[in-house]
Amino acid sequence: MEYATIEAFRSDPEKVWRFYGPRISMLTDAEPNAAHHALAELEELGLVAAVVTQNIDLLHARAGSREVIEVHGSIRTCTCPHCGASHSLERVLAMLEERPDDAPRCASCAAVLKPDVVFFGELLPEQAMERAYELARAAGMLLVVGSSLEVFPVAGLPDETLAAGGKLAIVSLGETSFDRRAAVRIEASAAEVLPEVARVVSQ
Repeated sequence: MEYATIEAFRSDPEKVWRFYGPRISMLTDAEPNAAHHALAELEELGLVAAVVTQNIDLLHARAGSREVIEVHGSIRTCTCPHCGASHSLERVLAMLEERPDDAPRCASCAAVLKPDVVFFGELLPEQAMERAYELARAAGMLLVVGSSLEVFPVAGLPDETLAAGGKLAIVSLGETSFDRRAAVRIEASAAEVLPEVARVVSQ
């Protein structure tokens, strides 16, 4: 609550950046894993329509997924809350490297930039959520990967699929509230399961 709320950012954006700055740098150094690549391959095969993700790390796009719905935003850009100017991740990283102890500031008005991620207390992006619900209702099978299905409103997407007559498959470590309603439930790492799925269906 000290760093991840919109109230915290508004009251002390420099403090929030001292927390987020090193983490954004770490996220840009991370590489997509086998599960990210497998989902991109399944999309290429026409078996995955899109990826709806709560992650902000851009790894799905970097793995090759073409339609990625980022319902919690992403680190791709930062926006100036004062003048609305958008700044690319590359520019923000350069600012952090030049002045690691300072919050990145708008090139136009010098206000502290806000990462384009959804903080607690902010609404999820309306267009992204509308697309996520549209996809869930149209899905013959909704594949849930690595989620506990506890964070709403995204946790409600399986209900949309099931109500529309679709099926649910869950690949995750740990129980979810939808386990008994899933047509397929695999208790395992997605990085192990999804590449095997892609291998089998591509034969």
